[in-house]
Amino acid sequence: MKDHGDIPQMMADIGQRARAAAVELSVASADAKRRALEAAADAVWKRRDEIIAANAKDMDFGREKGLSDAMMDRLLLSEDRIKGIVEGLRAVAAQDDPVGEVLAEWDMASGIHIRRVRTPLGVIGVIYESRPNVTADAGALCLKSGNAVILRGGSESFHSSGAIHACLVEGLTAAGLPEDAIQLVPTRDRAAVQEMLTMVETIDVIVPRGGKGLVGLVQREARVPVFAHLEGIVHIYIDRDADPEKALRVVLNAKTRRTGICGAAECLLIHRDVVDTIGQGVIRTLMDAGVEVRADATLQAIAGTQAASEEDWGREYLDAIIAAKVVEDAQSAIAHIRRYGSEHTDCIITENDEAAAMFFSRLDSAILMRNASTQFADGGEFGMGAEIGIATGKLHARGPVGAAQLTSFKYLVEGDGAIRR
Repeated sequence: MKDHGDIPQMMADIGQRARAAAVELSVASADAKRRALEAAADAVWKRRDEIIAANAKDMDFGREKGLSDAMMDRLLLSEDRIKGIVEGLRAVAAQDDPVGEVLAEWDMASGIHIRRVRTPLGVIGVIYESRPNVTADAGALCLKSGNAVILRGGSESFHSSGAIHACLVEGLTAAGLPEDAIQLVPTRDRAAVQEMLTMVETIDVIVPRGGKGLVGLVQREARVPVFAHLEGIVHIYIDRDADPEKALRVVLNAKTRRTGICGAAECLLIHRDVVDTIGQGVIRTLMDAGVEVRADATLQAIAGTQAASEEDWGREYLDAIIAAKVVEDAQSAIAHIRRYGSEHTDCIITENDEAAAMFFSRLDSAILMRNASTQFADGGEFGMGAEIGIATGKLHARGPVGAAQLTSFKYLVEGDGAIRR
């Protein structure tokens, strides 16, 4: 790895080049951006053996660092996962270009006509850990929305991210777009992150994607605006009127499909009336699947559960562990989620429309679900092709952040010699 001694100067240069590229991208044609992404997808698939070889180096590095199984799973790139990266790039390429979309237009009695149209944000900084596929997702979505992007991957995914980034640059070149539109910070030095957080003259927004430590650091120290979620403390509430088969299928998938992602269920709330029926079945099935269930006093009667402590409520495990608690009714479930949740994703399993309507109206999580696995909390599953992250703030972007969410808007006002009286 090359030694980059003057980190501030290096980052200042990257920022200036990104700003210049953003000017070109803001007026790039939809066709050019589509061609760049399609060429990048071709390059990723053609060079998949190189990417897997680079990933093997990162896996060795991760093992030496003692990364958890969940983190190692996030880091791993198999041929199937590379195929997913290719499909994501193609899906974003195929989407309508958001730039220039007319969001609203109207006439005023004064004789002016007003349009509100989508416009790129400018330069986006993305700071992420472990998951090298974020390199492709973030690069694609920023390009599609006409933004330049500065990517700073985690030290553990250094080689994988570099190999994927090379494919994105190949796509830009093929379409005649500036290579500086997608830049990857070429060092593991954490000083680069600190620099990004203060680059107010060249970066318009920072998107952190990673664990609580990273996101908390960014939110505390950034001088640049931030799109972020701190934790994915995801709840599933099994209502009295839940369908047993749906409950079993949804909870099992929400917890076990991939335990290390932010949409994985972390806390199970069970209506008291179904503890001995649906509740028993779901908890036993989770334990049979290798999940450790940390249960409240009532549920500890089920053999094999572990006693939950106060620290287990409101905890993001990112592992094969789930907290479980009995609640009196839907209102009690809502109160628990309000107290311990992170406003990321929460789910109710019920056939009762009134209970579902209450759950949806009285909670303000970025994503609320009914009778569906919380593993769907993903931009790709929302039809966005990919996502740059899940935003839980309430300003600008919320929920999965796709290409459209990476735009702002401006007003275009036209008249025919109109003057204000």
